Amino acid sequence: MADPVELNPRLRLAASASLIALILLCLAWEIFLAPLRPGGSLLFLKAVPLALPLRGILRGRLYTYQWASMLVLLYLMEGVVRATSDPGFSARVAWVEVLLSAVFFFSAILYVHPAKRAAKAAKAARAGAAPPG
Repeated sequence: MADPVELNPRLRLAASASLIALILLCLAWEIFLAPLRPGGSLLFLKAVPLALPLRGILRGRLYTYQWASMLVLLYLMEGVVRATSDPGFSARVAWVEVLLSAVFFFSAILYVHPAKRAAKAAKAARAGAAPPG
């Protein structure tokens, strides 16, 4: 049996913390920090898709890290667009969204990388050990 892959707990913590912070930022931004309309808007619902992978991220599930890293790129893009187009305080909040999204993305990718590399090596070893056929 192969040795278990050692995954970095600091990367897991960084990914978990940045995802939770991003969810809270999305809620606060659209409810009271700098909503599009006075009194808030339904745009706070953009935090819902971020909550879907939260359980898997907190449990360290590799598949969840993989698809959540692609999901968070939407928030990175939204942050860049709003940081360069929104006025005043909303633009600064958007840069925080960009930062949190980037931290999550890179933490998730780096967390999953050793396991993906080990799986690829195991597949190559199985392919090399198979009888010609």
